[in-house]
Amino acid sequence: MTVQDYPSPLREFWQAYRGNRGATIALAYFVVLVVAALLAPLLAPHAPSEQYRDALLAPPVWMEGGSWRFILGTDDAGRDILSRLIYGAQLSLFIGLLSVLMSILPGIVLGLLAAFYPQRLGVAIMRVMDVMMALPSLLLAVAVVAVLGPGLANTILAIAIVCLPASVRLTRAAAMTELNKDYVIASRLAGAGQARLMFNTVLPNCMAPLIVQATLGFSAAILDAAALGFLGLGVQPPSPEWGAMLASSRDYIERAWWVVTMPGLAILITVLALNLMGDGLRDALDPKLKKMG
Repeated sequence: MTVQDYPSPLREFWQAYRGNRGATIALAYFVVLVVAALLAPLLAPHAPSEQYRDALLAPPVWMEGGSWRFILGTDDAGRDILSRLIYGAQLSLFIGLLSVLMSILPGIVLGLLAAFYPQRLGVAIMRVMDVMMALPSLLLAVAVVAVLGPGLANTILAIAIVCLPASVRLTRAAAMTELNKDYVIASRLAGAGQARLMFNTVLPNCMAPLIVQATLGFSAAILDAAALGFLGLGVQPPSPEWGAMLASSRDYIERAWWVVTMPGLAILITVLALNLMGDGLRDALDPKLKKMG
């Protein structure tokens, strides 16, 4: 077999990933969700905050009294639920992406510092992370938002703080596994500095679990944002955030089930898709878990 006969790393990764049917379906859903969020002004049939007083709590199209004008029905203020879900995807994806970046980047730096300086910085960093992990994640997020105040920026910051300990611990564990390997020792003997060892030598070999953690952290961030929105501490109305939509419609769960069900299903399916994608990434990136062909 020649060198050309071997698949490229990207092709090999895709072959391993698509072997997981659930992860492949989840990826397809996520791509559709991202496209819908990016093209929301073109795809949404109505403005998210536009009220139609002649169609309060209108049922979905497949129910008696429903119409194609409002495919998924309307809420108590006469706003189109489908349009609000599409625009809400923008908020949920933005919160998830930014909060993951704000937790994973400092988490990598702190985790590497804890691994490379275990006696000086490692103990202090890990004890702080232990204290943060001792608190329930939602309670910690509520505490942060209660101090800073509700709103989009503070919601993202609160979720990033909640997700930080997991990133730090995972980076530290992965880096400490690599530190005693031959290539790191060889780099030390060659005169590489600590910064080069951390970011050029060790970090690239720790990226597989960090990518999986980022995917799972994305789903956790969407859930936390929805929980804060449901409690009235997250993104504030009339913004079409999925958790806030649930909170504003809970009084109508018996007489207009679709008002509660639609945003609830959006949260459920999106979080499930991200978790399935995380499983697929773990299987594709970990050589021990790859299926032998």
